[in-house]
Amino acid sequence: MFRIQTLNRIASKGLELFDQEKYRVASDTENPDAILVRSFNMHEIELPPALKAIARAGTGVNNIPIEKCCQRGIVVFNTPGANANSVKELVLGGLFLASRKIYQGISWVKSLAGKEDLSKLVEKEKSAFGGPEIKGKKLGVIGLGKIGVMVANDAEKLGMKVTGYDPFISVEAAWGLSSTVKRANSLDTIFSDSDYITLHVPLTDKTMNMIDHKQFSKMKKGIRLLNFARGGLINNKALKEALEMEIVECYITDFPTNELLFSDKVIPLPHLGASTPEAEENCAVMAAEQVKNFLEKGNILNSVNFPDCEMELTREFRIVVANRNIPRMIGQITTILSEEKINIADMLNQHKDEYAYNIIDTDDPVPEQLLEKIRKIEGVLMARAVSSK
Repeated sequence: MFRIQTLNRIASKGLELFDQEKYRVASDTENPDAILVRSFNMHEIELPPALKAIARAGTGVNNIPIEKCCQRGIVVFNTPGANANSVKELVLGGLFLASRKIYQGISWVKSLAGKEDLSKLVEKEKSAFGGPEIKGKKLGVIGLGKIGVMVANDAEKLGMKVTGYDPFISVEAAWGLSSTVKRANSLDTIFSDSDYITLHVPLTDKTMNMIDHKQFSKMKKGIRLLNFARGGLINNKALKEALEMEIVECYITDFPTNELLFSDKVIPLPHLGASTPEAEENCAVMAAEQVKNFLEKGNILNSVNFPDCEMELTREFRIVVANRNIPRMIGQITTILSEEKINIADMLNQHKDEYAYNIIDTDDPVPEQLLEKIRKIEGVLMARAVSSK
């Protein structure tokens, strides 16, 4: 029986996918085979000895010690696209909030509670909360993954003139993008030509502070900036100066920080991007399916540290091996199997950056002592047997 630990509340629609005869799922599970997590900070806990997989019911994995997992051959999954519609809808709402001063207007009206001349005050001061329509305005979308594509397409339907930038756009994303969305050849085009800019890129060493003083200096005065991706994409000191210099008319973000709450031009949201019941269910289902596929069949899909590697389980016996992506690994593994007269019926090898993953189907069971020999190969991180029974 596989043991699954939940470190956060996971939607029941996902947990129901675990067969009770094969899985024990609980928040207090000891030494689990897999962990399901949302926002819990795993950097502060010891990784259990039996742990084989971690599935993040969401996209970002900053709360998971990825490098430690790599060293132990622990596969880390996330759920890209599962909350895409939820985030997209909030971004579209952000476009209106950034334009029409709705947020500021509501706050001001609430401050008038109890005033007898409320109607007169509202009519007198409402011009302070005016703002432009988004129709006909230019929107720059930085990052054309699933969310970016959905935002670009729907913004066009709302009448905006959309330009997208993503030098690494996938074939699938390109197929889904409206043919009328313009392509920017550089970020400078987005910065200099847009009335609104929305960010949809992951936070990496390369994208950290991707918008800094230099980038703000290239933007139109009065730009409206939306960040529903990651807080670290924008240098807060530079943003504060851009707000004070009126380069940025409005900044709306799902990642509030104390240093930016000073300005009424900043609209901070409490990380609501994926906070819909539909998104939580989609993420939970996707995470559960990935864990089941990995534990029962050894297949990997949507891992952030190991390559996607899937092969139909048509035979009874299978072993899976995770290793560093270095020469002679496959030869050493297959030699050990050959010496023990284990016939390889089918095999798949994939690699991703520094790491590789192998699925090997055999005609005979692979005993534990043979797996131990494979584990002792320098560079092997994990080896285990999988059975179709």
